[in-house]
Amino acid sequence: MDGNGRWAQERGLKRTEGHAAGEAALFDVVEGALELGISWLTVYAFSTENWRRPGDEVRFLMRFNESLLVRRRDELNEMGVRIRFIGRRDWRVPKRLLRRMDESVALTAANRKLTLTIAFNYGSRAELVDAVKALLLEGADPGTIDEADIAKRLYDPEMPDVDLWVRTSGEHRISNYLLWQSAYAEMVFVDTFWPAFRRDDLAGAVAEYQRRDRRFGGLKG
Repeated sequence: MDGNGRWAQERGLKRTEGHAAGEAALFDVVEGALELGISWLTVYAFSTENWRRPGDEVRFLMRFNESLLVRRRDELNEMGVRIRFIGRRDWRVPKRLLRRMDESVALTAANRKLTLTIAFNYGSRAELVDAVKALLLEGADPGTIDEADIAKRLYDPEMPDVDLWVRTSGEHRISNYLLWQSAYAEMVFVDTFWPAFRRDDLAGAVAEYQRRDRRFGGLKG
């Protein structure tokens, strides 16, 4: 969900106001995903690299994400959305926010219309490091480790591989996001800043995905 700060700066606003405006985009996209029959939607909310941002902006994001969960989780629950999180639960994330995250997961655990996974304090390299550490702690035999062993130790082993990967704001890089899960993802890059992104933009990305020829390294017969 990229481009919040630039969207705000273009309008003479504080960067934090761009993050706040991104809330409307998120919920419109969630509703659009439900309309399209998408069963799994993962959004990049805060990366392990985002701690390098100015302290005021980081503190705003911590407070804003806590507020968003408190204000909107009942609505998501009524929509049949299951909330999940991936990322490190380390000392940098406020304990109060971690409690809100756990409460939201528990509240929506039975829902199956759409799984909304929020990548928070997430970095794909960190995820892979943590998976390897878990294997080592379990005493795994290096000679027997395979892809399935790594996959089972990712932050959410139930998460399916990515089919469609969308980045907003005109940037053309993957920024340490879902590297393992995106091995054969179809990538779509759009110029729209995240606060202006809506369900029609999601539908357009899906239409582009449907035009792609997916071969997964093989050839069609």
